[in-house]
Amino acid sequence: MLTPQQVLRITIEIIFVLLGGLVVWLGLSGHILFDRRKPGWLVLSLAVIFWGLRALYKPVQWWSRTEQWTRGLSLTLLGAVMLAISRVPFQWVGPLLAFAGLVLIIRGLIGAALILRPR
Repeated sequence: MLTPQQVLRITIEIIFVLLGGLVVWLGLSGHILFDRRKPGWLVLSLAVIFWGLRALYKPVQWWSRTEQWTRGLSLTLLGAVMLAISRVPFQWVGPLLAFAGLVLIIRGLIGAALILRPR
C-alpha cells in the first residue's frame, strides 16, 4: 500500500512525464513561441543549472540519495540544454527542445521507479 507521501511524489513524477511529452511535441512540431535571446531565458537556464547542482550537493538520507542524484543530474542537464538553445542556430532549437522534453520524461520515469521500488 502506498503512503500519502508516495502518492504525492508519484503524482509529481507523472507531471514531469506529461510536461516532457508536451515539450517534445512542441519541439518536433516547431511551435516555438518564446524568445530564446531574451535575458529572462538566460537567467532561467542558469537558475535551473544552479538548482540542479544544489540538489546534487544537498545532504539527504541515505535511502533517498539515488532519487536526489536523479533530480540533480536531470535539472543540471536540462539547464545546460536550455543554455545551448539560447546560442544555437534556429533550426537546432526544435531538436534541442525535444531532447529537453526527453530528459524530463526519463527523469519522471526513473523517479517513479525509484519511489515504487521495495525497500
